[in-house]
Amino acid sequence: MVILNSASLVLLRLPRVLRFTLTYTPVLQFNLVHRLFLNHNVSTMGRRHRRNRQRNQEPKRCRPEQDQEGRPVRDNAGWEGGYPDIVKENKLFERYYQELKLVPEGEWDQFMQSLREPLPATLRITGYKSHAKEILHCLKDKYFKELQDLVVDGQKVEAPQPLSWYPEELAWHTNLSRKNLRKCPQLERFHQFLVSETESGNISRQEAVSMIPPLLLNVEPQHKILDMCAAPGSKTAQLIEMLHADMNIPFPEGFVIANDVDNKRCYLLVHQAKRLNSPCIMVVNHDASSIPRLLVENDGRKEVLFYDRILCDVPCSGDGTMRKNIDVWKKWTTLNSLQLHGLQLRIATRGVEQLAEGGRMVYSTCSLNPVENEAVIASLLEKSEGALELADVSSELPGLKWMPGMTQWKIMTKDEQWFAQWSDVPPSRHTQIRPTMFPLKDEEKLKELKLERCLRILPHHQNTGGFFVAVLVKKTSMPWNKRQPKLQRKPQSTVPAELPAMPAELPAVPAELPAVPAELPAVPAELPAVPAELPAVPAELPAVAAELPAVSAEMPAVLAGIQEDDAVEMEEEPSAQTEEIKDAIETQHDSSIKETVCGPPPAKKMKLFGFKEDPFVFLSEDDPLFPPILKFYGLAPSFPKRNLLTRTQEGKKRQLYMVSKELRNVLLNNSEKMKVINTGIKVLCRNNDGEQYGCAFRLAQEGIYTLYPFINARIIAVSMADIKVLLTQENPFFSKFSKTTQMQTKDLPMGSIVLKYDPDPELPDTLQCAIVLCGWRGKTSIRSFVPKNERLHYLRMMGVDVFREKREDGRKGTGDSKSCTENAEEQEVDSECKTETSEVEMETKPCPDSEEGDLKVENKPEGVQLDEVENNSVSKIKDDD
Repeated sequence: MVILNSASLVLLRLPRVLRFTLTYTPVLQFNLVHRLFLNHNVSTMGRRHRRNRQRNQEPKRCRPEQDQEGRPVRDNAGWEGGYPDIVKENKLFERYYQELKLVPEGEWDQFMQSLREPLPATLRITGYKSHAKEILHCLKDKYFKELQDLVVDGQKVEAPQPLSWYPEELAWHTNLSRKNLRKCPQLERFHQFLVSETESGNISRQEAVSMIPPLLLNVEPQHKILDMCAAPGSKTAQLIEMLHADMNIPFPEGFVIANDVDNKRCYLLVHQAKRLNSPCIMVVNHDASSIPRLLVENDGRKEVLFYDRILCDVPCSGDGTMRKNIDVWKKWTTLNSLQLHGLQLRIATRGVEQLAEGGRMVYSTCSLNPVENEAVIASLLEKSEGALELADVSSELPGLKWMPGMTQWKIMTKDEQWFAQWSDVPPSRHTQIRPTMFPLKDEEKLKELKLERCLRILPHHQNTGGFFVAVLVKKTSMPWNKRQPKLQRKPQSTVPAELPAMPAELPAVPAELPAVPAELPAVPAELPAVPAELPAVPAELPAVAAELPAVSAEMPAVLAGIQEDDAVEMEEEPSAQTEEIKDAIETQHDSSIKETVCGPPPAKKMKLFGFKEDPFVFLSEDDPLFPPILKFYGLAPSFPKRNLLTRTQEGKKRQLYMVSKELRNVLLNNSEKMKVINTGIKVLCRNNDGEQYGCAFRLAQEGIYTLYPFINARIIAVSMADIKVLLTQENPFFSKFSKTTQMQTKDLPMGSIVLKYDPDPELPDTLQCAIVLCGWRGKTSIRSFVPKNERLHYLRMMGVDVFREKREDGRKGTGDSKSCTENAEEQEVDSECKTETSEVEMETKPCPDSEEGDLKVENKPEGVQLDEVENNSVSKIKDDD
């Protein structure tokens, strides 16, 4: 059978005549196949013999060493475990910075030695949450004590110390490297704590020097903030925390617009911002050097949005990150800085154009090169003609060690050619080296710039990375954005009033035409000439109307005199605003739709890349969704219904998001100017069967702290023991709770509820921060809808050893699920919260079709049916107790 099959394959490759002959001649067919198989065997044996001979000649390789778990043991190739051996030397780097005298005399060896050492691990506790002190207390009394007297890789672990210059001891550092934290079994408990709390948004693992720029911005809750190059988002998260410094204010007047040019990195930025659950953050995708001017409506007029604070953390060569990015050692050249200088200057210039007068902009890089730092600041100050000045911030961060900015430097090319001034640069280098890269020649002007107010952080001073910061204050408008003369502003007050009156006056002109025949009754011969003149009268009317666009065209020019922008944009804006006025007149009947829908910008007006985003549709105040929601949860009259939005225009609204009033203003007036990636916080999710309980929407844990101040109904006050039961058992019966809780839920209808824990000041040993949880009141049970990491966070704050329970569960395995459930129902929750796997581990994971932060419950509790619907909302809840 094998021969026939092989023969048939051979025959298919032969010409048609020969194929016919062999098909009907079995003898020839057999001989042909036999010969083919002989040749194949001989050739196969020959190849096999040659391969074995080469293998025997090769030197034998030793089997790699393995650890106890059978994994190959890596050598100490790099701190991150995946790098090959990299020689931490770069002679060009050393010669360049030694020539510039960047490091104080006598400290060069310490500087280079610190660059070759791994960067210590640092963490920051989120300061705006009310339980930041509880997290700090937990770290000091539990996890930091466990790190004392530990020896890792022959090095004694130093006790974590607070950063001396960070306020309220909310930032800490240790001599442990990131590799040691991940790989060392002795640090597994601490590492698991960091990972879990980071996912919950309670801790940010951020480099120490990266925390400096937001601190120097001096953010207040009413400030409008722009983060021009925001990804991956650690500094953005810090800005959001400062906005929410007072947790009693759910909607601060300020907001943060976080921008990044990379579409994919924008989604990483969304993930970082979502952890903080703020309604005052919007992520946009634009080139920072040409980020559009935004308009906001103020008292019925559109005005340009100027920012009170701008963070300008520009792309850089990154030679200050050598301690964590080892590849910089072999890739560093001066060419990187020369190529980035122009982009950095354009981004900084665009930033100060959009800065409000009296506002503050922080320019920062993780580079030590003056071409990327002082040269950019000096060029910006020089062309500002006194509109900008460097702020003296030397006393704002006491305890921080820094070096003053440089006033003299030189340019070096990749082939080590030095240039001290622009006149020395040959024409062949003019495309690579620009005049703005050199310091000013005029000593008086250079002194007026006060470049020594810039801050340069060197790695060996406080065991950090390298960094550069400069704080700019805007005193007046930029010289290329000066206001137009007052004569050009006169039409601003008269033209808007006359424009609507024009259509009313035009019909009045033909009304005088019948009077012409009345004046000529005695001249019948001239009557035929009258109709000839009548068309001439309307012919003048278009001329009157033709003047209207010219008048309206002057309005944007006047506004451009008040607004700040470059000359090119001043020429483009009038046509755009004229179209807006024209569209407003022609489409008045569609105004109600445009006031609530903020969709993605049209493709013809803007070239966009990346994923297509769904529109942002704001709900109208008379939407039929509101009455049952307001009644069911007893929402206060001050509840901002206009701030609710959804991401779909058709079909049922699955999820409702909330933004601040100021961000709503920005969204509605700039939908065609910017690409919005994400904004708003989810506060309500639809249940398909929720209407039978009185409301089709349940509360979402993500936005409960924002929505709670407006809720007056369905609130259950619970004790600390009740919180433990809710967080460790999936579907506990009423009998598991305290008598007070049972009384509150006795007459409460089924549906979504709020579970509130208030601390007792008379019991200082208990948890001293308020907790608000979303839950569901069933027929005979109560359960909480809280993500896994947030559950673990609250349990840690109450003294539960979550790590130990997880290790024990891992050794136990799954076991008998029935017995586990029975034991969970019979045993009371003790102080150590010893529970089984089904109670402690609520496995959750992101749904691929959902937005960031949406969670899908994997282990479905008994008696509760969770059906997955579009956008990963928990749509159907039935209680079968």
